[in-house]
Amino acid sequence: MELSYKQVIKACRVPAGRRVRLKDYDPGWTSAIEGKNGDAILVKERAEALLEVNRRELAKAQELLWASDSRAVLLVFQALDAAGKDGVIKHVMSGVNPQGCQVFAFKTPSDEELDHHFMWRYSSRVPERGRIGIFNRSYYEEVLVVRVHPEFLERQRLPPGKRDKSFWKARYDDINAFEKHLVTNGTVVLKFLLNVSKKEQKRRFLERLENPDKNWKFSSADIAERAHWDEYQEAFSDMLSATSTEWAPWHVVPADHKFMTRAIVSTIVATSIRELGLEHPEPDEAQKAVIAAARRKLLAER
Repeated sequence: MELSYKQVIKACRVPAGRRVRLKDYDPGWTSAIEGKNGDAILVKERAEALLEVNRRELAKAQELLWASDSRAVLLVFQALDAAGKDGVIKHVMSGVNPQGCQVFAFKTPSDEELDHHFMWRYSSRVPERGRIGIFNRSYYEEVLVVRVHPEFLERQRLPPGKRDKSFWKARYDDINAFEKHLVTNGTVVLKFLLNVSKKEQKRRFLERLENPDKNWKFSSADIAERAHWDEYQEAFSDMLSATSTEWAPWHVVPADHKFMTRAIVSTIVATSIRELGLEHPEPDEAQKAVIAAARRKLLAER
């Protein structure tokens, strides 16, 4: 039996208000790849064909998004190193007009950013109406990297207080409120956790080390962070449980096979924009009169 796109989306979407564990999500979707139980839905050839279809649909959807100028779309990508965020963004968005797309990759915060609340540098970069915004890492770093490395909190110059469960819950609540505000004001928020296995991450790290053309991708920090694998798995699980909401859901996307990751992300993005039901704006009577006059003038030219 071949799964529909709705079933694919449902399989990746994290249910709102429910405790989840990242380890319960298969990073390879083994049954789909191997065709167990007849569910061979995203073998490489079909996945690549689906990606191409979705790219064309995204190009049309982005034009409608721009023309309607009433909605925006924010795509949030989180993952461990070597999960393929850059590749997904490149391949999924390659058919979109660059004028209608904004990509931000957030690095270590500056001193100016640290002098503001933890959401400040992100809130100023959300997409304007008519655009697709992409966060390559995001404000979720504040409940992932900062949680795994609580010493980073010292640089944030926070008021005195305990850094216990209530502290992290407050951050989750702030994030949920921020995303609710965005959605209420017309921004669709789609969040993707690219779920790579520890075995596959090791293989990709070794490839970066052994292939001279990929040496530039490697950082010693990658190995240092890998030592905190279990802590990150716990932080991801808590984040998914606390911040996958009806208005801004998380999708855990299998990332061991890049062709599968790209096909799934493109399907979710294209479907979500299509379901907005956007249409080209209809000109009012005054605009119709201007259009008619301009047409007559052009036709009258010799």
